[in-house]
Amino acid sequence: MDVQGTVAAGFEPVREAFRRNFEQRGEAGAAVSVYRDGTKVVDLWAGAKHADSTDSTDSTDSGSDSVSGDGDDSGNSGTTGPTPWTADTAQVVRSATKGVAAAVPLLLHQRGLLDLDAPVATYWPDFKAAGKDRVTVRQMLAHRAGVPVLDRRLTLAEAIDLGASTRAIAAQAPIWEPGTAHGYHAHTFSWLLSGLVHQVTGRTIGRWVAEEIADPLGLELWIGLPPEQTHRVGRVGVAPETEPADSPALKIRPKPAVTAAYGDPESLTRRAFDVIETRPDENDPAYLAAELPGSAGVATARALARFYAATLGPVDGGGARLFDPETLALARTEESAGPDRVLVVGTRFGLGYMLHGAAAPFLGAGSFGHPGRGGSLGFADPETGVAFGYVTNGMRKTVTADPRAQALVRAVRSVL
Repeated sequence: MDVQGTVAAGFEPVREAFRRNFEQRGEAGAAVSVYRDGTKVVDLWAGAKHADSTDSTDSTDSGSDSVSGDGDDSGNSGTTGPTPWTADTAQVVRSATKGVAAAVPLLLHQRGLLDLDAPVATYWPDFKAAGKDRVTVRQMLAHRAGVPVLDRRLTLAEAIDLGASTRAIAAQAPIWEPGTAHGYHAHTFSWLLSGLVHQVTGRTIGRWVAEEIADPLGLELWIGLPPEQTHRVGRVGVAPETEPADSPALKIRPKPAVTAAYGDPESLTRRAFDVIETRPDENDPAYLAAELPGSAGVATARALARFYAATLGPVDGGGARLFDPETLALARTEESAGPDRVLVVGTRFGLGYMLHGAAAPFLGAGSFGHPGRGGSLGFADPETGVAFGYVTNGMRKTVTADPRAQALVRAVRSVL
């Protein structure tokens, strides 16, 4: 496997772990990036741009901006084969989008535009319907609002329409008393956050992220992919569930309760993940263009890592710090912990971010970030100054702790 890109001295174990993911875990195409103290120390990519690698195209499609790592950069004219993953290949990152989107309300709070302890209805009057008048912004971000499902599943057209989706979530009655428990709002987080941000700023969340985060930091990251960027996105597919014999992942067995919950169409778990009538086609440009901050963001691994690096401090190339110390503390402060009514296992959440724990192992106790179902992962670890981003086109069944991402995290940990 030709691994392209660069690693700083001492971070070679990350490259080796990345290579093993292709050799032993069935990786099709992927990228990983790591920043430390604002400086990029790992930037790697390999494999095919499309998980279903049946296309045969001139490999000069890889572009001239590829950074040569170990091996040839696949730029030889006339060579045919699957389109390679290149330096600028981006990928849908599913729920890893939530970690980027969570920065928006925190930055609005940092700028004095949003009170985290005010009722959501203060900014979004329609949200007070059906017993949600006292749901606070803090509770909403910590998955404590009690609306992980809807009484009526939305059509795909409704789900990607800001007006229809936010009206539906505003009218929904909580299924538990808000603030008394937590449960992962897998899809409804998109509509909760979209509605709030639009009411506070007058902008869609995708536009806000583009103008206030992505453009200033030079991030290849979008919540609502512009049509002119569609060509950069790799097609997703199903990755084989293979593991090397000595993999720590083989020692972790799904709990019977989790398996039962996902297998029961009437369970809160399944209903939360199936709140849209038709499973979206994540290879459809129309879906990727939808501004769904809980599930449909598109990014490079480099952009995810650089975003999280900016939450910790200034980044190389002139990017300013996103979070002041008080906001950084808010992002990593535990707001929810214990049995998750949707994911069944115990989870930990801060304000929009998952926190390090058994369900979502990051680098250390103070890490915060968000995985994406099927593989992708982004997080920051303030104690070590590390920011991490991983994206893949080979989707697996994992919701939080994908073995490929965890192998890379273990490699980073070994370096530190």
